[in-house]
Amino acid sequence: MAAIYCLLFSLVIFVSITDEVMGTAEVMSHVTAHFGKSLDECREESGLSSEIMEEFKHFWSEDFEVVHRELGCAIICMSNKFSLLKDDTRMHHMNMDDYIKSFPKGDILSAKMVELIHNCEKQYDDIKDDCSRVVKVAACFKVDAKKEGIAPEVTMIEAVMEQYNN
Repeated sequence: MAAIYCLLFSLVIFVSITDEVMGTAEVMSHVTAHFGKSLDECREESGLSSEIMEEFKHFWSEDFEVVHRELGCAIICMSNKFSLLKDDTRMHHMNMDDYIKSFPKGDILSAKMVELIHNCEKQYDDIKDDCSRVVKVAACFKVDAKKEGIAPEVTMIEAVMEQYNN
């Protein structure tokens, strides 16, 4: 009888952890889709070629490498559209937290996302060129988000994108 309770308890824990991971990935898909809306506005300002811009739409796919300096410039421009950066082009923690919390269930992701971005920023703080630093931070964040299980599936983002393109 104790084995059955132990098995049921383990199953409940597994299901709740799985729901939380799926929930954070779902929230991340909303954040990504909404944030991506500003990409078109920032293309020219950041010097993104149409090829890199098209690739950038697949930021979370395994085969997309976050390496182009222009992507960092685009991320800065996009972040500024939502007041997510301070004057020194570092993350504005409170604004980022509020931005993420503005999405359904955003409160389950905001602290983790702010923590991951902040940790990546600290790793590359010595890079003087803002665009180069930000692209390194974005690449670091992508890797860490995947490790943490909060990265969305590309198909999840595509489904959510329709809501923000209307």
